[in-house]
Amino acid sequence: QVQLVESGGGLVQPGGSLRLSCAASGSIRDINRMGWYRQAPGKQRELVATIPSGGSTNYADSVKGRFTISRANAKNTVYLQMNSLKPEDTAVYYCNAQTNFRIYWGQGTQVTVSS
Repeated sequence: QVQLVESGGGLVQPGGSLRLSCAASGSIRDINRMGWYRQAPGKQRELVATIPSGGSTNYADSVKGRFTISRANAKNTVYLQMNSLKPEDTAVYYCNAQTNFRIYWGQGTQVTVSS
């Protein structure tokens, strides 16, 4: 079992920045990929960014150049640095961890971009 706890969401003005954090605990040695997804009201959950245990990161086209995903293995934590935020980035952001057998989700953290 893997447990994920997100933090760092909030209200920010357009053009601002936020950093999300996701702390993993439990069977963390089984995790081979972590990532962030988001879900806006009335829309399906979509991929934002992923980072494997070894290999290159992957981003949705809509966030390339503005968001950066990183992972601190010693702290079992994955981060999402979000810059130049836009109103369309408003959503609940979910942390995701994948093992060979299962996908785990955090509880989600709200990000609202509004003036």
